[in-house]
Amino acid sequence: MHALLSQDHINAFQRDGVVLIKGLFADHVETLRAGIDRNMAEPGPYAAENLKEGEAGRFFDDYCNWTRIPEFEEVIRTSAAAEVAADLMGSSRVQVFHDHILVKEPGTSKPTPWHQDGPYYFVDGTQNVSFWSPVDPVTEASLRCVAGSHKWEKPVLPTRWLSEENFYPDEDAYMPVPDPDAEGMEIREWAMEPGDAVAFNFAILHGARGNEAKARRRAFSLRMIGDDARYVERPGRTSPPFPGHDMVAGQVLREDWFPVIFER
Repeated sequence: MHALLSQDHINAFQRDGVVLIKGLFADHVETLRAGIDRNMAEPGPYAAENLKEGEAGRFFDDYCNWTRIPEFEEVIRTSAAAEVAADLMGSSRVQVFHDHILVKEPGTSKPTPWHQDGPYYFVDGTQNVSFWSPVDPVTEASLRCVAGSHKWEKPVLPTRWLSEENFYPDEDAYMPVPDPDAEGMEIREWAMEPGDAVAFNFAILHGARGNEAKARRRAFSLRMIGDDARYVERPGRTSPPFPGHDMVAGQVLREDWFPVIFER
């Protein structure tokens, strides 16, 4: 396994669906900061401002930009992330799914809503991992993950962050979004240094606190998939949508769009 990992990391990821990897992107922080600056100056088609009128601060996010932002591609291809992902997933190969940046400026009290990533995606399978890595020291605006939620029998209903509307019409296929604090769920949350990364399964329920600090909270996320990942049909437009992908249910994701970047 990679030198950043121990067997305890792998056991925790498989058992709890979430684990902290110290220093995963530590050698790439400045590159990621430059990439985030470029991304914010040149937003892509999926960029969003996630605050309603009158809400203080700024909450910006954007995704699927790594093929046009060279800083992101450099980090994806040269960092240890792909090998670490293979170890955590127990996969012989790793494909890039997509990148995502989330920026909360100082004074942004709005939290990131509780959600699972998986229901938004057109990917099925258990071998997957998201890395969430801040490029600023994080205390108040940290990521919060519900341990073990990747093993729940029913997925959580995906919603639109700004309008709070349901993402898909068939509510019966999903469970309502829970309140982990009120329900006493086991929440994992860490103070983090730039370049640290939380690794979590696509099915983990997670959210993030608002940023009441005086410093920015910029985070880079990278989503990767392993051997058992397959395209699956959803009851509506997925996020990301990847229009024109031409894949069919049960197919391995096309490698010209989702390249294999690590293989044993």
